[in-house]
Amino acid sequence: MTRMLNVIGLMSGTSLDGVDAAVIRTDGERIDAFGPDISLPYPAPLRQRARRILDRAPDLPPDDLELGAVEHALTLHHVDAVRRLQAVAPDIDLIGFHGQTILHAPDRHRTWQIGDAALLSRATGLAVIHDFRSADVAAGGEGAPLVPWFHAALLHDVTGPVAVLNIGGVANITLIDADRTIHACDTGPGNALLDDWALRHTGTACDVDGKLAAMGTVNHALLEQMLADPYFARPAPKSLDRQTFATALERVSVCTPADGAATLAAFTVEAVRRTPLPVRPMRWYVCGGGRHNPVLMHGLRVALGVPVEPVDQLGWNGDALEAQCFAFLAVRSLRGLPLSAPTVTGGPHALSGGRLTCAGLMPVPSWIWKAGSIEQATPVRR
Repeated sequence: MTRMLNVIGLMSGTSLDGVDAAVIRTDGERIDAFGPDISLPYPAPLRQRARRILDRAPDLPPDDLELGAVEHALTLHHVDAVRRLQAVAPDIDLIGFHGQTILHAPDRHRTWQIGDAALLSRATGLAVIHDFRSADVAAGGEGAPLVPWFHAALLHDVTGPVAVLNIGGVANITLIDADRTIHACDTGPGNALLDDWALRHTGTACDVDGKLAAMGTVNHALLEQMLADPYFARPAPKSLDRQTFATALERVSVCTPADGAATLAAFTVEAVRRTPLPVRPMRWYVCGGGRHNPVLMHGLRVALGVPVEPVDQLGWNGDALEAQCFAFLAVRSLRGLPLSAPTVTGGPHALSGGRLTCAGLMPVPSWIWKAGSIEQATPVRR
């Protein structure tokens, strides 16, 4: 019997709103139990600094001083999140640390998540699995999305075809077909454009409850121009950088604030509707911050013509799901199980990934193994 581990997963998404942290008990194939979770927002100044780094990422040298300072500050925020969970769930074995994506360009075999795993390990006294995406990207895959493995584990007793749509900064889909094959891709923009537009026009970091978009009218001419982007003609699997559609903000700058928000919301919805899928899902479940936006949810129900519900209807915690996912993936990485596959990331074959850092541990716990089952294999050295 493979050992179940108590793991903290950490996720800082492309919305740059903060750190989500969650505890699960898992062996990387099954989820035995869910523990506590928290969301720790970034202070506004740190969020602004991180956003400036994101805007500069394509041209940033790795030794850029501001990059290093922001990475350090973001890591300490993750340390704070872990310690808060350790206070209520002390028997933690491992951390799954996604880091903050600042650049994702698989066409150039590059993906960049910042975060100091060694500092996180030293500060918490726990082993850390990190760098989940680069192995797949190096092999020719998209490196994203990775959450479908977790969705599939949670949907183990649900009959397909069924889809899970995650609306974060970017939106992505997991499709489980009738024979349990996982298909996945990024569909297009999620909340990022709406968030940036709302901040520009209201001073608030998101369109709370979709109120701005609800007051507007969609500019269909602009919408079709945005949907003419070559990304939408590409077959799945495929993935996006947060900034892929940044020019959309300039396109809608001719609109009123409300009409611009309505058009950007329609862009997210229509991108989902046009996603190339091998079969039509009979049901959709939505997670991520976008499920809280009534304009997006109504638009999806109209566009897809089948039941569309928040994942909370399944008893899932839709706000902690991605953090839980990286706890799950950490154990898969530890066991050498796949994190990617041809129908998920487009890589050449099922491939594991992630890297282990044990800077805070001396000696390394005897159960930490690099491949095979957790009980069998050669222990990893620091």
